[in-house]
Amino acid sequence: MLYAHGKMSSEKKIEKLIDIEAILRQKLDRKMRFVPRFVVSWLKHIAHEDLVNECLTEHKDKHGVEWIDGCVDFLGMQLTVKGRENLPAKDDGKLYTFVSNHPLGGIDGLALGSIIGHQYDGQFRYLVNDLLLFLPGFADLSVGINKNGAQSRDFPKRVEAVFENPTHVLMFPAGLCSRRINGRIHDIPWKKTFVSKSVQHQRDIVPIHFSGQNSNFFYRLANVCKALHIKFNIAMLFLVDEMYKNMNKPFTITIGKPIPWQTFDRSKSPAEWAVWVEDRVYDMANT
Repeated sequence: MLYAHGKMSSEKKIEKLIDIEAILRQKLDRKMRFVPRFVVSWLKHIAHEDLVNECLTEHKDKHGVEWIDGCVDFLGMQLTVKGRENLPAKDDGKLYTFVSNHPLGGIDGLALGSIIGHQYDGQFRYLVNDLLLFLPGFADLSVGINKNGAQSRDFPKRVEAVFENPTHVLMFPAGLCSRRINGRIHDIPWKKTFVSKSVQHQRDIVPIHFSGQNSNFFYRLANVCKALHIKFNIAMLFLVDEMYKNMNKPFTITIGKPIPWQTFDRSKSPAEWAVWVEDRVYDMANT
């Protein structure tokens, strides 16, 4: 299916639905006074505040899957879906955990949300970085998690609440978008949470592979930060910029057959099973 990106009419006023400075004030609180004005201006630039608000204004009256569809359309994503027949029927009475590699760090999540949302009438939830909850229209489908700072204490409870809910779960087990590792674009090691929680709640796991990559600049920056042992994820700041670099590009989504939760027995640890599923996802790219 092909989505064509179209700009808003110049007659339509663009609302400031995302305000980078306001978000910084909320996140940093009193520390905000130490942030120089030029840094704020730079963040507005790399986050494409004006373009993001153009998209959000165009679709401000939409929510959930309809809002996601609007974003996919705005970005002109050209999606080829393989293995759509492997998606479980929506009326089979079961709940599933959908897991995917995370090559792009943003628009891959939107594309998968559109596909899964339509298949299951919007009955799914993302596990996402809590910063994404600032996006109007997205919050209804999302549970924000933050493994850093004071909010890290709530992380296990939030994850448990998602899996206890009578909705499907869509997550990226790597937690971060892909990096260039030994010359190839690949996720960092997948966390075991999706395995242990899926077994606990008897959810089969549906593996998904998403094609695509970010710019060479992004991967060089991420690797430099890693080499310098910089804990703050500076590369994350450039994900919106990467999103716009990927506008109007083709992507292939490959959906694998559901893996029964009983597969994940004690012959391997949950961490080892997570590696097994991750390998299976990347093998799907060659089918």
